[in-house]
Amino acid sequence: MRWNVSSALEAERAWARVALDTIGDAVLTTDLHGTVTYMNRVAETLTDWSATEAIGKPISRVLHLVDDKTLQTTITPGRRAMEENQAKGFAMGCVLVRQDGSKLKIEDSAAPIHDWEGRVTGAVIVFHDASQSQVILERMAYLAQHDALTGLPNRVLLTERLTLAIGLARRHQHLVALLYLDLDAFKPINDTLGHALGDKLLQAVAGRLQDCMRDIDTVCRQGGDEFVILLAEIRQTEDACKVAEKLRAVLGRPYHIEGHELVITLSIGISLYPDDADNADTLMRNADTAMYHTKRNGRNGHRCFTAKMNTLAIQRKPHEPDLHPSLAAPQYFFDF
Repeated sequence: MRWNVSSALEAERAWARVALDTIGDAVLTTDLHGTVTYMNRVAETLTDWSATEAIGKPISRVLHLVDDKTLQTTITPGRRAMEENQAKGFAMGCVLVRQDGSKLKIEDSAAPIHDWEGRVTGAVIVFHDASQSQVILERMAYLAQHDALTGLPNRVLLTERLTLAIGLARRHQHLVALLYLDLDAFKPINDTLGHALGDKLLQAVAGRLQDCMRDIDTVCRQGGDEFVILLAEIRQTEDACKVAEKLRAVLGRPYHIEGHELVITLSIGISLYPDDADNADTLMRNADTAMYHTKRNGRNGHRCFTAKMNTLAIQRKPHEPDLHPSLAAPQYFFDF
């Protein structure tokens, strides 16, 4: 029985070691006197100490922490966790002085270890490279403002830039144009050839749109097969119409994707500041309305918003067929 219990405990320890070696954070444990009793592989990498070297040495030596401004040695969080018998976070601006002398900003926490009777017997310290947190935060900020499929700005970022563009236009007396684009008959392509191919087509469209625009303009994926383009500075309405025609020509060239030749057309609606609206929401809504008038009147073209459009009842239908008259034609898409 003793052998079985001993074997079970050893198996449990082995399992714990494997588990701790696979996580992304560094883990160190100490006994009640602050002597290192365990460290996982990430801890070895971050401290530049091997487990063989570190175990049995004071935690203050292996995990040498200093303040990043004063470079004064700071109290090891494991010690505070044991003294106060509760989890403790690292001090802000905590820097680890590695064994090779290099410095690394780290962050995380420490907690006391208890025996079966609840007595404190040591501490576990979990930490990671603080720069990784910054990378994650930057990635999250990027994703919050960009479309995951195409990498284009999403509506959140577009609204910010549109509001800024309107403010500058008001100050400098120039025009701002918003072009609302819808891909004619994208849904049948997506449904017939598959969503994976449809996604690649959207990515190809996004690439062509970006290539057409100036640095000061913004190309946004609104969602689905709809895109919005902000022309931050134009002199006259005709400038926006010229861009619309250029986009129709460029995006109308065949796409060769996974053995298929695809041809698409665009329905574009245009609204202008200050002629059609004086705020971002209304400008967006008016461009959307103009785009739907284009779709209802033959598609494959562009229209500028007029106040009369608001008097004509045009409502989006959730399941409205999006078939283009030329979809059935052999040249619309085919294998090559």
